[in-house]
Amino acid sequence: MLGSLSDPEGPYEQLEDHLGIPLDREAIRTRRSKREMELLESENILPGVEAVMHEGRRLGLALSVASSSDRHWVTSHLKRFDLLSQFESIKCAEDVEFTKPFPDLYQAVLLSLNIQASQAIAFEDTLNGVLAAKRAGLYCVAIPNPITRYSPIPEADMVVQSLRDVILEELIEKVNIQSELSTE
Repeated sequence: MLGSLSDPEGPYEQLEDHLGIPLDREAIRTRRSKREMELLESENILPGVEAVMHEGRRLGLALSVASSSDRHWVTSHLKRFDLLSQFESIKCAEDVEFTKPFPDLYQAVLLSLNIQASQAIAFEDTLNGVLAAKRAGLYCVAIPNPITRYSPIPEADMVVQSLRDVILEELIEKVNIQSELSTE
């Protein structure tokens, strides 16, 4: 479920089936949301993120966000790190009918930027995110997070441990070379 809806019904249903009793879903949501916000407040920008964004800007690239979370959640965190103004497009759960692993979010971003999938690179940290990017036709770099780092993500075109391991110009060249090779 990681990288998909931010509060899917499935886990509640599974837990109710397992326990054999109905749950106070709203109380669980409230408690989970409060704890999530506490944990997020202690988070910092991951290593390499600012460098890759700066390099992307230097190269004249349009940066965007495709998130299965709701817009308020996404924008509040981008504002907290003073990153909101860095993105030309932000597409969230409210903008599409289906979130990741469906390709809708990436397709919405591509449409908003007026570019083709072959002109974009996705950076993802979950299997559902990688699946969404690949289904939309994007080259996808997986950067597993502490929760997903032990799960294989074979669908990704490349897997790195950190954005510090990404040299954007080299990646763009590699993607362009692969695109040229696949058309010959």
